[in-house]
Amino acid sequence: MIVAACPGQGSQTPGFLTPWLELDGVEESLRRYSEAADVDLILHGTESDADTIRDTRIAQPLIVAASLIALQAVVDRAGRTADGIAGHSVGELAAIVGAGVIPAEETMRLVGIRGRAMADAAAQTPTGMSAVLGGDEQAVLDRLAELELTPANYNGGGQIVAAGSLPALASLAEEPVKGTRVIPLQVAGAFHTSYMASAVEALRDAVAGTAPSDPGVTLWTNRDGSVVASGAQALEFIVEQVSSPVRWDLCMAAFADAGISGMIELAPAGALTGLAKRGLRGTPVVAVKTPDDLDAAAALLNGAAA
Repeated sequence: MIVAACPGQGSQTPGFLTPWLELDGVEESLRRYSEAADVDLILHGTESDADTIRDTRIAQPLIVAASLIALQAVVDRAGRTADGIAGHSVGELAAIVGAGVIPAEETMRLVGIRGRAMADAAAQTPTGMSAVLGGDEQAVLDRLAELELTPANYNGGGQIVAAGSLPALASLAEEPVKGTRVIPLQVAGAFHTSYMASAVEALRDAVAGTAPSDPGVTLWTNRDGSVVASGAQALEFIVEQVSSPVRWDLCMAAFADAGISGMIELAPAGALTGLAKRGLRGTPVVAVKTPDDLDAAAALLNGAAA
C-alpha cells in the first residue's frame, strides 16, 4: 500500500513552481486554479519573494495548487493513483481532491477563502507559533499549559508546534523544557487554535451547498488519524481543523497500522518526508519537489525500487 502525503503551510520556497510549468497542461491548470482561488499562482510561484509567499492568503492556495499539479503528474507518469492519501493542515484540501471527494477547482475556491479568513483572524490579535523539538512530550505539554499555549501540531518524531500569544512564546524560548529546542515559525498567527474561530465560520459558510462524493481511496484525517467515512465527513473535518490541532503523529501511526509500503510526498515536498524518516523508520519515501522526481515516485507506486 502506497500513500500520498500533501504538505502544509511553510513548505513553499521562491520560484518552486517554475520547473512544473515546463510540463504540458500545467500552465492551463494553474490559470484555472488562480481564477478559482483569486490568487495569481503563476506570478507568486515563479517570481514573488519569500516574504510575499509567506502571506497566508497566498501561501495556502500556492501550496495546494502545487500538490494538485504534482498529484496529476505522478498519476500520469505511473499510470495509477496511490492507494491512500492524507494532508497536513491545508494539505488536507489537496488530499480530498486526490480521494475524489470534490473537484480541484472547487477545492481551490475553498482554499482561497480559507487563506483569507485565517489571515483576517490572525490580524485580530498578535499571535504566533514555534516548533518545539525533542524532550519529553508530557513535560512539553505541561509547559505549554503553564504558559497558556496550545499544542497546535503534533508532528511526530519528537516535534510539537506551540501556538498562542507572542509573550508566552517568548517565555517558552527563554526557558525551554530540558532537552528541547524552540524554533519560532514564520507564520501570521496561531493557526489550529481558538484564535481561528472566525475563519471556521467563514469556511463553514463556503462549503455549504457543496455536494461531495465519498472517498474513492483511503483518506485519513488530521483530526485523529482515522479513516474518513464519507464525503460529508471530509468537508466537516476540513472546516473544524482550522481551529483544532493537526495530529500528523496519529496519521503516521495509522499509516504504519495499515502496513504501508511507501510514502510519496507531493510538491512542495520535504517536510513530511523528514517526519516520515523519523516516525516511519524503514519505510521508503519519495519527495516530489520537481518533475525530476516523478520517475522515482512512479517506481515506488509500481513496486520497483525508488
